[in-house]
Amino acid sequence: MGLPVRKSKVTAPPPACPLTESLALLRGAWAPNVIWYLSAEPRRFGELRHDIPRISARVLSARLRELESRGLVTRRVLDTSPPSAEYALTPLGRELLPAIEALAHVGRKLIDQWELGRQAPRAARVRRVA
Repeated sequence: MGLPVRKSKVTAPPPACPLTESLALLRGAWAPNVIWYLSAEPRRFGELRHDIPRISARVLSARLRELESRGLVTRRVLDTSPPSAEYALTPLGRELLPAIEALAHVGRKLIDQWELGRQAPRAARVRRVA
C-alpha cells in the first residue's frame, strides 16, 4: 500500500510564467498559420481555407474560436447573403507576429541544414575510378 497524499499548505498558486503564457496563445494545431494569414488583412473563412489548403473546416473553425476567445482575433459578421464573417487580428494578435517570424526564420535555417545533410552522404558515396 502506498503512502497517503498530503494536502499542500501553499495557499496561492505560483506566479504565471510570461513565456508559458505567450506560448499558450499559440498552442493548437494551425494557430500560428491562421495568425500569419490574417497579418496582411482581414479574411473570410473560405479565404483562410484557400490560404491553408491542408486544414480541415472543422479544425479551422475550432482555431478561429480559440483565437477569438483568447483575444487574438476578432470576428465581424458581414451583412451579406448568405451570411458571412470576416476575421482580423487584434492588437494583441499583431504582437505575436515578430515571434512567429523569428520562429519561421529559424525553421528555414533548420530546413536548409537538413537539406545539406541529406545531400552530403550521396556525394561521399561517389567513388573516383583512377
